[in-house]
Amino acid sequence: MSALTPFIALLISVFALISGNALISVAVPIRANLDGFGALTIGLIGSAYFVGMLGGTLKTPAIVRRVGHIRAFAAFVALAIVAVDILPIWENPAAWFASRALLGFVLAGIYAVIESWINGKAHNRNRGGLYGVYQIVNFAASALGQLMFRGFDAHSFAPFLVGASLMALGIVPLSMTSADAPELPRTVKLRISWLLTLSPISVAAALVAGATNGAAIALAPIYALQIGVEPSAVPLFTAAIVIGSALGVYPVGRLSDRIDRRVIMAFVMTAGALVEIALATSSPQGLWLAAAGFFVGLTTYTLYTLSVSLANDRASPYDMVLVSAGLLFVYCVAAVITPPLASLAMRTFGAGALFAQNAVFHAGLAIFAIWGLIAAPKSR
Repeated sequence: MSALTPFIALLISVFALISGNALISVAVPIRANLDGFGALTIGLIGSAYFVGMLGGTLKTPAIVRRVGHIRAFAAFVALAIVAVDILPIWENPAAWFASRALLGFVLAGIYAVIESWINGKAHNRNRGGLYGVYQIVNFAASALGQLMFRGFDAHSFAPFLVGASLMALGIVPLSMTSADAPELPRTVKLRISWLLTLSPISVAAALVAGATNGAAIALAPIYALQIGVEPSAVPLFTAAIVIGSALGVYPVGRLSDRIDRRVIMAFVMTAGALVEIALATSSPQGLWLAAAGFFVGLTTYTLYTLSVSLANDRASPYDMVLVSAGLLFVYCVAAVITPPLASLAMRTFGAGALFAQNAVFHAGLAIFAIWGLIAAPKSR
């Protein structure tokens, strides 16, 4: 518990912010559909969020260096509130596209500040565990935010008002903390080539995490429907993935603090790929489907935690913002590109193509991690 004490205020801020953002993320497509936006328009509004995130990863290091972590965090949250307030007031596709892009931009900044703060204060012996706790808070807040929508009238201002209010509350704990902020970045230029030199396996892992998580988040419900699951039962599958993710990140992260992270990465990616092959080659139903989803989350959704922890093991305190922003950039690029490819594969080869594609990615990364262990056995 003593290792967590300096991060309590940060984690409370994270919980408030992510729950508010999750509520808005559910409210936007539902409200857009009720307001008569077309399917393509709704899809473009969804893509705008990730386009904004890509921009945010490029600009965040310069903003943090200019004003510091806490002021940057407060500015990002203030802009997030403005982006949310626009939505119910100006029900226009162009305005909603701009709002979601702005929200993606500032959320990238918020994530970079939070993750660099955690990694800047952590040590190699506890980084994976601390980042795992952060991810658990993230998952729990996301689940709560989504569930909160059930209590609101979808036609009302209430979801947007509550979402913005939760984001505003997120400023308070971190702004009032007495803990010292991490070191400011010495350079503000995001360089993927530098990240590749620092930790090629971390970059590959972030790429694979974005590719597979992006495809699964977007298309796992479609997979379930196409293999014959009743619509009312689809959430059992998707919720099982989230539960597995929440339960897996801490033990895997903590174990990677004691054993070479590449060993852990190779093991959990191999295990995850085997479960995905089972999903790709069969049509499990009921508890079997939920169990498979749980094990996919338990194993493969730990990948980004391992990626960030491994890269920060090798980085200096001045590089934490650049590492967080750079890996998030790689993650977002993959998350934007792969869902359409997976959708096309499912249309051509059937529902199982989604998890066949993800199994190939995860197995490939496991092989790359093993190769890294052979090439540099003593490197962390």
